Amino acid sequence: MLRTFVDPEALAVAAADEVASLARASVAARGGCHLALSGGSTPKRLFQVLAAMGKGALPWDHIDLWWGDERTVAPDHADSNYRMAREALIIPLQLDPMRVHRMQGELADPVAAAAAYEQALVTALGTPPVFDVVLLGMGPDGHTASLFPGSPALGETRRAVVANPVDSPLTKGPTTRLTLTAPALNAARHIRFLVAGADKAGVLARVLEGPRGTFPAQAIAPVAGDLVWFIDRAAAAQLVNKE
Repeated sequence: MLRTFVDPEALAVAAADEVASLARASVAARGGCHLALSGGSTPKRLFQVLAAMGKGALPWDHIDLWWGDERTVAPDHADSNYRMAREALIIPLQLDPMRVHRMQGELADPVAAAAAYEQALVTALGTPPVFDVVLLGMGPDGHTASLFPGSPALGETRRAVVANPVDSPLTKGPTTRLTLTAPALNAARHIRFLVAGADKAGVLARVLEGPRGTFPAQAIAPVAGDLVWFIDRAAAAQLVNKE
């Protein structure tokens, strides 16, 4: 399903309303909500909108925050996905630290960091871990989370979290990223892609309307949950079917 908005601001506001609605429903149905966050400028604005809504707008005392991916940097590093969410969402709302589960990208052994995060997920969510809500973005190369084109994690079928060696112009050379795998993402109850900007238009059209199996974002297909794309008009510009 596609939902198209006039600009990134309208997208962020609508996505915030969507997260709020899904979180409330999850808490009502299961007593809690496990939400996997994404990095990037569009999620950042979403987090700011959620923070501006105030702590009483969502049942934050029953919401656990997780991450879809993380760079191998310290939590206070400018490139840290955790830092971005902390500054835009966690600190403004004074969220309970016990409900904030970050990936430890600063550990010297990324494989051990991935294994530790997977264990935390399994302990909290079972096997396989099932998120209530997952937020994802998409890069201009069709990557999502830190599942980059040609990277080893794309072939993972058993693990929920891996240390993924990547080499891309978007990562400015070889590096390692911690990331949820496609099977972990596809187990979620609700997945929401947030995609904005003209630089995404070409690849978005190919992801949604081109041959399957070409881009990592095409590997996201929930087993039993639902998937909705929140896109702005600039990103939708090259779609044949904009509905």
